[in-house]
Amino acid sequence: MYIGYLTTPIGLLEITGDEIGICRAEFVETMKSEAANPWVIQAKQELQEYFEHRRKEFSVPLHIVDGTAFQRKCWEALRHIPYGETWSYYDEACYIRQPKAVRAVGGANHHNPIVIIIPCHRVIAKNGSLCGYGGGVPRKQYLLEWEAEEEE
Repeated sequence: MYIGYLTTPIGLLEITGDEIGICRAEFVETMKSEAANPWVIQAKQELQEYFEHRRKEFSVPLHIVDGTAFQRKCWEALRHIPYGETWSYYDEACYIRQPKAVRAVGGANHHNPIVIIIPCHRVIAKNGSLCGYGGGVPRKQYLLEWEAEEEE
């Protein structure tokens, strides 16, 4: 595995990849030693551009090695939420054609292994509240406001 770090306005992001693509991107408190490959370098560059309002979509290849079939379906659905927009958990459940699986969708999103690039921060409660985010609700709020700022 290869690893790199990016300091963002909302914390330190650890990006892990292999020969196929990015496997994880998660907020961490401390750095380990870096040993990046081209995919990790590309992800760092694209995320830096995102935080500079110069990128709305990511092109770095992903290689998700964790998760159940249901979780992977949810994570793939997240990639269809446009920059600056939000879906409810119900919207996502309907998108994957399982409208009664709202709570399961929330659980799957909580375990999203690749934050920001797979934009689980764009999913909110049906009533508009910002419930749950693996990286913490303040980070979710920041990301939603950041994307909305660009759209104004």
